[in-house]
Amino acid sequence: MQTKKFILGISLLTALFAFQSCKKESISEEIENSFDLSSKQAINETLTDDANNILNETVETEGLSGSREPLVCMGTTTCATVTVSGGAFPKTITLDFGTAGCSGTNSNIVRRGIVTIVLSDSIRRPGSTAVMNFTNYYVNNYKKEGTITWTNTSTPSTKSWTRRVENGKITAPDGRYWFHNSLKSITQVAGANTPRVLIDDAFSITGNGEVSNAAGISRTSTILTALHKAVNCEHVDEGSIKFQGPNHFSTLDFGNGVCDNIATIAINNYAPRTITLP
Repeated sequence: MQTKKFILGISLLTALFAFQSCKKESISEEIENSFDLSSKQAINETLTDDANNILNETVETEGLSGSREPLVCMGTTTCATVTVSGGAFPKTITLDFGTAGCSGTNSNIVRRGIVTIVLSDSIRRPGSTAVMNFTNYYVNNYKKEGTITWTNTSTPSTKSWTRRVENGKITAPDGRYWFHNSLKSITQVAGANTPRVLIDDAFSITGNGEVSNAAGISRTSTILTALHKAVNCEHVDEGSIKFQGPNHFSTLDFGNGVCDNIATIAINNYAPRTITLP
């Protein structure tokens, strides 16, 4: 009987250790997934903001904003072949960056593929929409898919709009891919008084989103402190995003206003990680 009790005790201890080990592995996986998905969302923000620059510059360059003043821009779309449908609104704008890849006048970003924009009205008119889609489109070898819809929500005193990303998908150069959806509110915080001088524009971004990997693991996100994106900087340079995990949360921090491609991710008591954006 004593032998049976001893064997039973050993079995229970073994099962307990195995359970604790599995539990630790589960927590470790959660943490790694949060680090990974937070990093992926940082890339999403970079590529979506780049699409924002393309939209604004294309509309101004093609004279679809309602203004005829001289244009000062970053030259983001100078290497693309641009076509605009004739007639009245809505208008379809097609930008073809080719298949080899090219960069704008003052940019290190290499784009290839096709971007299509359907513009309902002058982009400066409240209530107008701009719907953007992508065909075999790559930014620095990251393939971008999905639909982005801008809706102008401006008032006489503020230039603003909502930005909805649906069925977003990013494929990295190594073949890994992930999905994202979001609804953001964008407010112009600099350059509004010089509407045809785009290089002095800057925007404040708030809102929510979700990012998920190929295995279906996801994190919801909320912007904690408004993101700051200046046109003359290729990345968000300020602000933070909170991601909710099963038993924890992570924070993605873009910095304090210095224009660089660095962000940090922090989770509870784990050591923060620094990431480099494309």
